[in-house]
Amino acid sequence: QGQLVESGGGVVQAGGSLRLSCTGSRMITSVFNPITVGWYRQVPGKQREFIASISSSKTTDYSDSVKGRFTISRDNSRKTVYLHMTGLNSEDTAVYYCNDVVTPRSWGKGTLVSVAS
Repeated sequence: QGQLVESGGGVVQAGGSLRLSCTGSRMITSVFNPITVGWYRQVPGKQREFIASISSSKTTDYSDSVKGRFTISRDNSRKTVYLHMTGLNSEDTAVYYCNDVVTPRSWGKGTLVSVAS
């Protein structure tokens, strides 16, 4: 089955950009390609929040909080979904996770994004 693994987090200045990756680890392409992959984020003490998704046909969806600033894309040959984040502000500070939107798997460790003001 494999798992989806997040990477690319770090510390960035307010107004800056960052690109996160979600890779299908130990996952063959015939398993990865049909997955609608979603990005989520969670701030300590708050519920995990959906922010973006991309289907196998590359149809995308965004939450209002990131629409116009974040772009989700996928490269099936690399079994990877990207989240390109621009115009970052302190409210974007969170642990970012990816998961199968339709059939969620166990949550991974996520990747921490810290926006310094």
